[in-house]
Amino acid sequence: MITWFVALATLVFATATLLPTLPFASGFVRVCDFPRLQIGAAAAGLLCLTVLFVPVSAVFWALVAIQAAVIATQAVVCLRFTPLHAKQSQPLRASEPTAGSVRILTANVKQSNRNYGRLIRQIEEHRPDILLLLEVDRPWLAGIARISTRYKHRLEQPQDNAYGLALYSRLELVEPEILFRVLDEVPSARALVVLPSGERFRLHVLHPEPPVPYEDTLGRDSEVILVARDVEADSLPAVVAGDLNDVAWSRTTRRFQRLSGLLDPRVGRGLYNTFDARYVFLRWPLDHLFHDKRFRLVAMRRLPDIGSDHFPMLFEIALTPRPAVDDAPGAPTADDRSEAREVTRGAAALDRKAIGSDWE
Repeated sequence: MITWFVALATLVFATATLLPTLPFASGFVRVCDFPRLQIGAAAAGLLCLTVLFVPVSAVFWALVAIQAAVIATQAVVCLRFTPLHAKQSQPLRASEPTAGSVRILTANVKQSNRNYGRLIRQIEEHRPDILLLLEVDRPWLAGIARISTRYKHRLEQPQDNAYGLALYSRLELVEPEILFRVLDEVPSARALVVLPSGERFRLHVLHPEPPVPYEDTLGRDSEVILVARDVEADSLPAVVAGDLNDVAWSRTTRRFQRLSGLLDPRVGRGLYNTFDARYVFLRWPLDHLFHDKRFRLVAMRRLPDIGSDHFPMLFEIALTPRPAVDDAPGAPTADDRSEAREVTRGAAALDRKAIGSDWE
């Protein structure tokens, strides 16, 4: 019985390891991107169980080989997000000239969470230049009004379907706009941010649909592709931030980076898992900030719990005259562009409610 159990579990872990390599916009495939740490840890436990209880035979060695391959594959993927890997976002050197720095606090507040005070205390402590809030409804806007009104520039799109967003800035926002790129219920935001030096960068704010096993991921995948195309075509340096409902190492995120050319400050530093704040053993990096090569990283922190299922993130980046020499994401491949065309064509035909709009 133990051998059958180990064999079945090994097959499940091996399948979950291989599925994310497939170029399918299927929730069943894409959710396997998420638990790489958990699968690797479980496979290591299974390897111990195999060594202790499975009789040595051809089956034993096959199981050990598959389990070792699963552990190695998951470890290699996650290794990029440890200090053992080269940093993708370069740190700001003390002698390096800048056009100014910007501190950005991002938080998916969880619409049903009403602990406004926890978020307000963090805002008052860290005093971000730009505050980005997701899943806000009208009660949330009222609950944080005493702090949000301190920001001269505001863009608010409250909604009661867990896709509302709000953008507050001490820095000037030029042409701020709410966009509905794929689905009518899922907003994103875009604005020019003007630094005190007069230099500008383009800020994109995203919160696409989450992946679920029973539905496609065309809405999420298409939205990030459309933003990547905007960034690629734009002469201004760009920053993309928000809850992308995707992990930093996934096929779709890596493709987004190659299409946009933007850097991920997590690479070479750490996972900075932001979801799920409620469960220690089920956490992934879902809340992101990607930036142009002209930016350098000053600081990055995961902030304490605010009662949401996401931890907030605090980023400080500085705009410099020259791009970083490291071209870590690489150029987009022909397959990247072909897959991107297929995804956006499929998303253009979507006719359904946004996933998760009735979860809160």
